[in-house]
Amino acid sequence: MARNSTSCESFLQTPLLVLGFIVLVISLAGFIGACFHVAWALWVYLVVMLFIIAALMALTVFGFVVTSQGGGAGVPGRAYREYRLQDYSPWLRKRVQDPDYWRAVRGCILGSRTCAKLAAWTPLDYAQLSFCEWMQSGCCKPPTACDYNMATTVAQEQDCYKWNNAAELLCYECESCKAGVLEEIRRDWHKMSVLNVVVLVALIALYCVGCCAFRNTQRAESDYPYGVNRMSKIRPRWDYYWYVS
Repeated sequence: MARNSTSCESFLQTPLLVLGFIVLVISLAGFIGACFHVAWALWVYLVVMLFIIAALMALTVFGFVVTSQGGGAGVPGRAYREYRLQDYSPWLRKRVQDPDYWRAVRGCILGSRTCAKLAAWTPLDYAQLSFCEWMQSGCCKPPTACDYNMATTVAQEQDCYKWNNAAELLCYECESCKAGVLEEIRRDWHKMSVLNVVVLVALIALYCVGCCAFRNTQRAESDYPYGVNRMSKIRPRWDYYWYVS
Protein backbone atom coordinates (compact mmCIF):
# COMPACT_ATOMS: atom_id res chain seq x y z
CA MET A 1 0.00 0.00 0.00
CA ALA A 2 2.84 2.39 0.74
CA ARG A 3 4.52 1.73 -2.60
CA ASN A 4 1.44 1.71 -4.82
CA SER A 5 -0.59 4.56 -3.35
CA THR A 6 -0.16 7.68 -5.47
CA SER A 7 -1.89 9.72 -2.79
CA CYS A 8 0.83 8.77 -0.27
CA GLU A 9 -1.70 7.59 2.24
CA SER A 10 0.24 6.46 5.29
CA PHE A 11 -2.52 6.43 7.88
CA LEU A 12 -3.93 3.20 6.44
CA GLN A 13 -0.81 1.07 6.86
CA THR A 14 0.76 2.75 9.91
CA PRO A 15 -1.81 1.46 12.47
CA LEU A 16 -1.47 -2.07 11.15
CA LEU A 17 2.34 -1.93 11.23
CA VAL A 18 2.27 -0.76 14.86
CA LEU A 19 -0.35 -3.34 15.75
CA GLY A 20 1.64 -6.07 14.02
CA PHE A 21 4.79 -5.17 15.98
CA ILE A 22 2.87 -5.26 19.28
CA VAL A 23 1.38 -8.64 18.39
CA LEU A 24 4.87 -9.94 17.57
CA VAL A 25 6.32 -8.86 20.94
CA ILE A 26 3.36 -10.15 22.93
CA SER A 27 3.33 -13.42 20.98
CA LEU A 28 7.00 -13.95 21.86
CA ALA A 29 6.07 -13.54 25.52
CA GLY A 30 3.28 -16.08 25.09
CA PHE A 31 5.62 -18.47 23.27
CA ILE A 32 8.18 -18.28 26.08
CA GLY A 33 5.47 -18.76 28.69
CA ALA A 34 4.06 -21.82 26.92
CA CYS A 35 7.43 -23.50 26.27
CA PHE A 36 9.00 -22.83 29.69
CA HIS A 37 5.80 -22.89 31.76
CA VAL A 38 6.03 -19.23 32.81
CA ALA A 39 2.51 -18.48 33.99
CA TRP A 40 2.91 -14.71 34.36
CA ALA A 41 4.15 -14.34 30.75
CA LEU A 42 1.12 -16.21 29.48
CA TRP A 43 -1.13 -14.10 31.70
CA VAL A 44 0.31 -10.90 30.18
CA TYR A 45 -0.09 -12.38 26.71
CA LEU A 46 -3.76 -13.21 27.26
CA VAL A 47 -4.63 -9.81 28.76
CA VAL A 48 -2.89 -7.76 26.07
CA MET A 49 -4.18 -9.96 23.26
CA LEU A 50 -7.72 -9.48 24.53
CA PHE A 51 -7.35 -5.71 24.17
CA ILE A 52 -5.73 -6.09 20.74
CA ILE A 53 -8.56 -8.29 19.48
CA ALA A 54 -11.13 -5.79 20.77
CA ALA A 55 -9.26 -2.86 19.15
CA LEU A 56 -8.89 -4.68 15.83
CA MET A 57 -12.56 -5.61 15.87
CA ALA A 58 -13.53 -1.97 16.48
CA LEU A 59 -11.18 -0.82 13.68
CA THR A 60 -12.69 -3.37 11.30
CA VAL A 61 -16.26 -2.30 12.04
CA PHE A 62 -15.27 1.37 11.68
CA GLY A 63 -13.58 0.60 8.37
CA PHE A 64 -16.67 -1.07 6.93
CA VAL A 65 -18.84 1.86 8.07
CA VAL A 66 -16.49 4.46 6.56
CA THR A 67 -16.13 2.63 3.24
CA SER A 68 -19.84 1.91 2.82
CA GLN A 69 -20.41 5.22 0.99
CA GLY A 70 -19.05 6.46 -2.32
CA GLY A 71 -18.27 4.57 -5.48
CA GLY A 72 -18.90 7.29 -8.04
CA ALA A 73 -21.53 7.63 -10.75
CA GLY A 74 -21.42 6.60 -14.39
CA VAL A 75 -21.20 9.27 -17.09
CA PRO A 76 -23.51 8.80 -20.10
CA GLY A 77 -21.49 8.00 -23.21
CA ARG A 78 -18.23 7.58 -21.26
CA ALA A 79 -16.36 4.53 -20.02
CA TYR A 80 -15.21 6.22 -16.80
CA ARG A 81 -16.99 7.26 -13.62
CA GLU A 82 -16.95 10.61 -11.85
CA TYR A 83 -16.81 11.10 -8.10
CA ARG A 84 -18.45 13.72 -5.88
CA LEU A 85 -17.12 14.70 -2.49
CA GLN A 86 -20.55 14.76 -0.81
CA ASP A 87 -21.03 11.06 -1.55
CA TYR A 88 -18.38 10.01 0.99
CA SER A 89 -18.52 9.71 4.75
CA PRO A 90 -18.12 12.94 6.79
CA TRP A 91 -14.99 11.57 8.50
CA LEU A 92 -13.18 11.11 5.18
CA ARG A 93 -14.41 14.44 3.80
CA LYS A 94 -13.12 16.28 6.84
CA ARG A 95 -9.70 14.74 6.35
CA VAL A 96 -9.18 15.83 2.73
CA GLN A 97 -10.63 19.28 3.39
CA ASP A 98 -7.81 20.02 5.84
CA PRO A 99 -5.49 22.42 3.90
CA ASP A 100 -2.28 21.02 5.38
CA TYR A 101 -3.26 17.45 4.65
CA TRP A 102 -4.39 18.23 1.12
CA ARG A 103 -1.17 20.11 0.40
CA ALA A 104 0.81 16.97 1.18
CA VAL A 105 -1.50 14.75 -0.89
CA ARG A 106 -1.40 17.18 -3.82
CA GLY A 107 2.39 17.05 -3.79
CA CYS A 108 2.27 13.27 -3.88
CA ILE A 109 -0.10 13.28 -6.85
CA LEU A 110 2.19 15.65 -8.72
CA GLY A 111 5.22 13.54 -7.87
CA SER A 112 3.55 10.37 -9.11
CA ARG A 113 2.88 11.99 -12.52
CA THR A 114 -0.62 10.55 -12.49
CA CYS A 115 -1.96 13.09 -14.98
CA ALA A 116 1.11 12.98 -17.23
CA LYS A 117 -0.06 9.56 -18.42
CA LEU A 118 -3.08 11.22 -20.05
CA ALA A 119 -1.18 13.96 -21.88
CA ALA A 120 -1.33 12.09 -25.20
CA TRP A 121 -5.04 11.27 -24.98
CA THR A 122 -7.37 12.59 -27.68
CA PRO A 123 -11.05 13.56 -27.18
CA LEU A 124 -11.94 10.16 -28.65
CA ASP A 125 -9.83 8.44 -26.01
CA TYR A 126 -11.71 10.25 -23.26
CA ALA A 127 -14.97 9.01 -24.77
CA GLN A 128 -13.91 5.38 -25.19
CA LEU A 129 -11.23 4.60 -22.60
CA SER A 130 -11.43 4.15 -18.87
CA PHE A 131 -9.00 5.56 -16.34
CA CYS A 132 -6.44 3.29 -14.72
CA GLU A 133 -6.62 5.28 -11.49
CA TRP A 134 -9.67 6.85 -9.88
CA MET A 135 -7.87 10.12 -9.20
CA GLN A 136 -7.35 10.69 -12.92
CA SER A 137 -11.09 11.24 -13.36
CA GLY A 138 -11.22 14.03 -10.81
CA CYS A 139 -7.75 15.56 -10.90
CA CYS A 140 -6.65 15.43 -14.54
CA LYS A 141 -9.71 16.86 -16.28
CA PRO A 142 -12.66 19.12 -15.48
CA PRO A 143 -16.07 17.54 -14.85
CA THR A 144 -17.68 16.26 -18.03
CA ALA A 145 -20.65 18.60 -17.52
CA CYS A 146 -18.45 21.73 -17.80
CA ASP A 147 -19.04 23.89 -20.86
CA TYR A 148 -16.24 26.28 -21.74
CA ASN A 149 -18.05 27.97 -24.61
CA MET A 150 -17.44 31.67 -24.05
CA ALA A 151 -20.98 32.47 -25.14
CA THR A 152 -22.63 30.47 -22.36
CA THR A 153 -24.01 32.32 -19.35
CA VAL A 154 -25.34 29.26 -17.50
CA ALA A 155 -23.96 28.80 -14.00
CA GLN A 156 -21.75 25.72 -13.71
CA GLU A 157 -20.16 23.68 -10.98
CA GLN A 158 -17.44 25.33 -8.92
CA ASP A 159 -14.93 22.78 -10.18
CA CYS A 160 -15.42 24.14 -13.71
CA TYR A 161 -13.96 27.47 -12.59
CA LYS A 162 -11.06 25.84 -10.71
CA TRP A 163 -9.80 23.99 -13.80
CA ASN A 164 -6.60 25.25 -15.41
CA ASN A 165 -4.70 23.85 -18.40
CA ALA A 166 -1.34 24.30 -16.69
CA ALA A 167 0.24 20.92 -15.90
CA GLU A 168 0.96 21.90 -12.31
CA LEU A 169 -2.59 23.16 -11.71
CA LEU A 170 -5.15 21.17 -13.74
CA CYS A 171 -7.98 20.30 -11.34
CA TYR A 172 -5.88 19.58 -8.26
CA GLU A 173 -7.90 22.04 -6.18
CA CYS A 174 -11.24 20.65 -7.38
CA GLU A 175 -13.58 18.79 -5.08
CA SER A 176 -13.72 16.08 -7.73
CA CYS A 177 -9.98 15.53 -7.25
CA LYS A 178 -10.44 15.15 -3.50
CA ALA A 179 -13.27 12.74 -4.19
CA GLY A 180 -11.01 10.71 -6.47
CA VAL A 181 -8.44 10.46 -3.68
CA LEU A 182 -11.16 9.36 -1.28
CA GLU A 183 -12.26 6.68 -3.73
CA GLU A 184 -8.76 5.22 -3.71
CA ILE A 185 -8.67 5.40 0.08
CA ARG A 186 -12.11 3.81 0.29
CA ARG A 187 -11.13 0.85 -1.88
CA ASP A 188 -7.80 0.31 -0.10
CA TRP A 189 -9.44 0.55 3.32
CA HIS A 190 -12.18 -1.86 2.30
CA LYS A 191 -9.54 -4.41 1.27
CA MET A 192 -7.77 -3.82 4.57
CA SER A 193 -11.02 -4.42 6.49
CA VAL A 194 -11.51 -7.74 4.74
CA LEU A 195 -7.94 -8.67 5.67
CA ASN A 196 -8.66 -7.63 9.26
CA VAL A 197 -11.50 -10.15 9.43
CA VAL A 198 -9.08 -12.94 8.47
CA VAL A 199 -6.54 -11.70 11.03
CA LEU A 200 -9.24 -11.56 13.71
CA VAL A 201 -10.22 -15.17 13.11
CA ALA A 202 -6.56 -16.23 13.37
CA LEU A 203 -5.98 -14.18 16.54
CA ILE A 204 -9.09 -15.56 18.23
CA ALA A 205 -7.97 -19.11 17.42
CA LEU A 206 -4.50 -18.40 18.83
CA TYR A 207 -6.09 -16.81 21.89
CA CYS A 208 -7.99 -20.03 22.59
CA VAL A 209 -4.72 -21.99 22.28
CA GLY A 210 -3.11 -19.52 24.69
CA CYS A 211 -5.89 -20.11 27.21
CA CYS A 212 -5.25 -23.85 27.07
CA ALA A 213 -1.50 -23.31 27.46
CA PHE A 214 -2.11 -21.05 30.47
CA ARG A 215 -4.26 -23.70 32.15
CA ASN A 216 -1.65 -26.39 31.50
CA THR A 217 1.07 -24.15 32.91
CA GLN A 218 -0.91 -23.64 36.09
CA ARG A 219 -1.31 -27.39 36.42
CA ALA A 220 2.43 -27.91 35.94
CA GLU A 221 3.28 -25.38 38.66
CA SER A 222 0.87 -26.93 41.16
CA ASP A 223 1.92 -29.67 43.55
CA TYR A 224 -1.46 -31.28 42.99
CA PRO A 225 -2.44 -30.72 39.36
CA TYR A 226 -6.10 -30.29 38.70
CA GLY A 227 -7.81 -33.47 37.60
CA VAL A 228 -5.49 -35.82 39.49
CA ASN A 229 -6.84 -37.60 42.55
CA ARG A 230 -5.00 -36.22 45.57
CA MET A 231 -5.77 -39.35 47.64
CA SER A 232 -3.60 -42.29 46.73
CA LYS A 233 -4.99 -45.73 47.37
CA ILE A 234 -3.23 -47.47 50.24
CA ARG A 235 -2.53 -51.08 49.51
CA PRO A 236 -2.55 -53.29 52.61
CA ARG A 237 0.63 -55.10 53.41
CA TRP A 238 0.78 -58.85 52.94
CA ASP A 239 0.80 -59.34 56.68
CA TYR A 240 -2.02 -56.87 57.38
CA TYR A 241 -4.66 -59.49 58.06
CA TRP A 242 -2.18 -61.56 60.11
CA TYR A 243 -1.60 -58.64 62.48
CA VAL A 244 -5.29 -57.96 62.73
CA SER A 245 -6.09 -61.50 63.61
